[in-house]
Amino acid sequence: MKLKKLLNECEYSLVKGSIDIEIKDIIYDSRAAAPDTLFICIPGSRIDSHDFIGDVIKAGCRAIVVSRDVEVSGDVTLIRVSDPRLTLALASCALFDYPSKKMKMVGITGTKGKTTTSYMIKAILEAAGKKTGLIGTNGIIIGEEHFETKNTTPESYELQKYFAKAVSAGCEYMIMEVSSQGLKMNRVSGIVFDIGIFMNITPDHIGKDEHADFEEYLYWKSVLLTRCKKGLVNADDPHFSEMIKGHTCELFTYGLDGPRDFRAEDACELHEAGFMGTKYIFSGREKYETMLGIPGGFNVYNALAAAATAELLGIKKEAVTDALRTVRVNGRMQLAYVGEKFSVIIDYAHNGVSANSMLRTLRSYNPRRLVVVFGCGGDRDPHRRYEMGEAVGRLADFAVITNDNPRFEDPANIIKDIHVGLDPTGCEYIEIPDRPEAIAYVMENAHQGDVIAIIGKGHEDYQEVRGVRTHLSDAEEVQKNIVRLGL
Repeated sequence: MKLKKLLNECEYSLVKGSIDIEIKDIIYDSRAAAPDTLFICIPGSRIDSHDFIGDVIKAGCRAIVVSRDVEVSGDVTLIRVSDPRLTLALASCALFDYPSKKMKMVGITGTKGKTTTSYMIKAILEAAGKKTGLIGTNGIIIGEEHFETKNTTPESYELQKYFAKAVSAGCEYMIMEVSSQGLKMNRVSGIVFDIGIFMNITPDHIGKDEHADFEEYLYWKSVLLTRCKKGLVNADDPHFSEMIKGHTCELFTYGLDGPRDFRAEDACELHEAGFMGTKYIFSGREKYETMLGIPGGFNVYNALAAAATAELLGIKKEAVTDALRTVRVNGRMQLAYVGEKFSVIIDYAHNGVSANSMLRTLRSYNPRRLVVVFGCGGDRDPHRRYEMGEAVGRLADFAVITNDNPRFEDPANIIKDIHVGLDPTGCEYIEIPDRPEAIAYVMENAHQGDVIAIIGKGHEDYQEVRGVRTHLSDAEEVQKNIVRLGL
């Protein structure tokens, strides 16, 4: 593609050379330098890629985008811009021929619930026969292929590459989690979302290399409502009026309280053989009963956002009810087994706050016993272990302390720290450091009416010990024991 076509939507000045040259690819990591590429220099908090211009020119890069004065020699085009990340995003859109315009785009932001809601929407669309891609915390899903990601919202070049892959695979819809960092760092610039969902906001991601304060965090979240055609916002959130400030989209609201465009009414918890979740009445343009096969009242909000999105997209209610009853989200209140005798839930809760919230939710289902299998990560603040131990001790009837990801730390020291918070609660517990053995023990010794929570690792499929990751999946271990016990 001609360089001038790549830069068609970018603001720039030509410092040296010609824009009438052919470019094969865009790079922003000097280690990927190759002949006939465009190198965009991204200044980072630790590394400034302007420092590697000499290396990429030697490797054959034909054009360089910079945001400060530099000297270059040879037959190289030099472009000056004020915002290299924005340039990377817009040039990447052009390079891959604007793939986001060839799909219906749904973007989801909020402090909590993005991953769960994205999976719910994907399940609904697929129940309606729509091929759908997904990008978020748990990775990228396109058809049967799954790709890992470092960030909830990948870099703009990676996004456009996977969008193009999704279009080639026949995807009609793309659902993606949009982080505040993704908005702030222009990773989603150049994308117009058909629907933007703002779920909720609480203080998070505040500190060095993230957001200066809560106000900045909220502002960048709210930017999504200026990048979409229709905005869907949780009007029950206490920051609702601040969330919608400056929006430019057609706005719709959802919630459980007061007049809303979409409401969930008469929600109640339901636990019976083969099902554990919530039942409620969805009220939008249509009104119908919905059963959600994921425990927790907070998941009603997630399901409500998903069902409202479906209605805005013109998806029939039958697809909504079918999908929500059976949807599963890896590691997020994941119902790994629901039997007549006991149930098993897997969740990523790995600190005191998340464990407290998750276990209180399960207690509301009135299990005969709440049994918790948990550990804590190594090379982390010991206070997190005290808090995790205390949360489990106060809410569980029986606990099994096991290993999480010890990393480079002695597992015995981690367990010792857990005792600091757990022991004063008086909760009955045992230690089984081997995680698969711990899971096998609680399933083999389950009582009638037990709810077993295996928490801490969620969707992770590895265990890290001394810098080495070996395959370990809580969900797979549960399935092995289902087969072993003949359940």
